[in-house]
This record gives sequence, C-alpha cells and structure tokens, in this order.
Amino acid sequence: MKPKVVVVMPAYNAARTLSFTYQNIPTEVVDEVLLVDDASRDETVKIALDFHLKVVRHPHNVGYGGNQKTCYMEALRDGADIVVMLHPDGQYDPRLIPQIIEPIKEGKADFVLGSRLMQKGGALKGGMPLYKFLANRFLTGVENLILGQKLSEMHTGYRAYSRSFLEKVPFLRNSNDFVFDSQIIAQAVVFKQRIAEVPVNTKYFKEASSVNFKVSLIYGFKTLWTVFKFALDRLGIIHSKLYRP
Repeated sequence: MKPKVVVVMPAYNAARTLSFTYQNIPTEVVDEVLLVDDASRDETVKIALDFHLKVVRHPHNVGYGGNQKTCYMEALRDGADIVVMLHPDGQYDPRLIPQIIEPIKEGKADFVLGSRLMQKGGALKGGMPLYKFLANRFLTGVENLILGQKLSEMHTGYRAYSRSFLEKVPFLRNSNDFVFDSQIIAQAVVFKQRIAEVPVNTKYFKEASSVNFKVSLIYGFKTLWTVFKFALDRLGIIHSKLYRP
C-alpha cells in the first residue's frame, strides 16, 4: 500500500516566500500539505488558504519547536505514514522531497535529515554565512562525538519522519524553541531509531527568514547543554524525561 505523505510547514511571517515554496512541491508524491501558522503578522494564512492548504493557526506565538509539535500531531491525526518538515521560507528545495522520503519508503530509515554539508562547499555556495557554517560544523562534531553518530549535519531544517518514529519518540516533551531540533536527534539515538542523510542544496536570500547572530548563539549553547544532559542521563547521573518512554 502506498504510504500517505504529509508535508508540514511551520510558518511565521512567510507571506513573501510561501507561494514559491508551495508551487514547487511535487504533488505526485505528496498527499497533503499542512501549514501551521504561529500567529504571523502578515498574510501567510490568507495565501495558504488561497492555495486550499489545510491551515492550523496558533492564537499566540509559541515558538519554532512548539509549532513543530502541532505540525506532527495534526499530521498523525490525518493518518500520515511519512511526515516531511519543509520550511516555507524558500531556503530548502521542495523538489527534493522524493529523495528525502525514499529511505523511509524503502524501510531503511525512521528519520531522514536533508544535509547541506554532504556536498563539499555546497552550503557556502548557497549563501550560508560563514559563522553559521563554522558553528554548524563545530556543533555537529561535538554531537557526533557524544551521541555516537557519524552524521554530516545535525542542524538542518529539512527532515522526514516515519509515523512509528513520531509515535515512539516523546517529542511533545521537547523545548518550544529552536533547540527542539537537537533534542529530537538525541531522542532518536536513545530510542534506537535509524537515521539516514540525503544531500540537499540550500539558498540564503533577503526574503528568507533567518535567525540572527544572538539567537544563533543562544541556540548553540542550548544544543551543547542538550548533549551534556544526554551524556549525564546515559551515565545515570541525572534522568531526563526527554529520554523516558
């Protein structure tokens, strides 16, 4: 039976880029597109409704991680077998969705990361700021060391999850901010989920949303704290609810 593929878009003030992103989604492999709006102040919701997307609107801004929680719960309610997170800001190429979901469809992975760093020089060529590139490499290296992985990038926003992954991993306990992305990777390791990577290209441009240096710095420290707590949990020194069934 063909798996139901649901694309979820966590959106915040994405009116300038949503149309381009949506129109490049390959409809032949996607069964549903769901947009969760985190109390945008622009016309994100109007544009999504014009495209007849399913829209869930938060009455208050809850943050990037909180938005993802709603995305995944709604996708599961809609019967998704595979859930793809695609940012509506145009940085990631929607046409790569078939490659992103293939490892899950083939039963080779539970969780797929679209890596911008698998292709040497690709991220910088796409306009990734140098400080973000260097920070990404550093954080990914530390995480690989502590989590026991060999991934090329752990800080991509282009991801796919199997239904069984989202039903097993307690992602609702994660942070409502950006560090959600790091926490769910640590959870994948604890719950012995198979992780695969697929090379993707990215592009940075004026209209695309991007966290500033201050937010990036805070995210970096929170990521290091996440893997530190992971190590303490594995050593039995502390116990985190993130890693309990």
